[in-house]
Amino acid sequence: MRDSLWLYPLVLFAHILGVALLFGSIAVLDFRLIGIWKKAPVKALAAQVLPWSIGSFLLIVPSGLAMFAANATEFIARPVLAVKMGLIMAGLVNAGIFHTLTFPSVNVWDAPDMRPLGPPPSARLAGALSLTLWASVMACGVILANF
Repeated sequence: MRDSLWLYPLVLFAHILGVALLFGSIAVLDFRLIGIWKKAPVKALAAQVLPWSIGSFLLIVPSGLAMFAANATEFIARPVLAVKMGLIMAGLVNAGIFHTLTFPSVNVWDAPDMRPLGPPPSARLAGALSLTLWASVMACGVILANF
């Protein structure tokens, strides 16, 4: 891949596009979870954005693996790669915990009469952690690519 004039830039573009789609779709839901856009029902919003989040992985994972394979020796030597992988795992665990423990009760805490109160603390925490973790993953990606 490193020998091709256009392949690496195309893979990089696919990766960046996937990251933008992932963070954009996640951020919309996370901002709602931390209390912004209280009029938007969380369940309906999640139904709209989560397919985009999942679909973005179809761009991110193979393109990320391809870029890693092209630069494995160089990337392995950088501690920021381990930090990035740890943050990705933490982001996925956070999402898993939210969707397993908090989201199943969304019909109660996001009912129209309850919506003015905002999401429960567990949902707010999940949203704030998600924004922080995924923004940190992106920062690690920039560091990995440029320093």
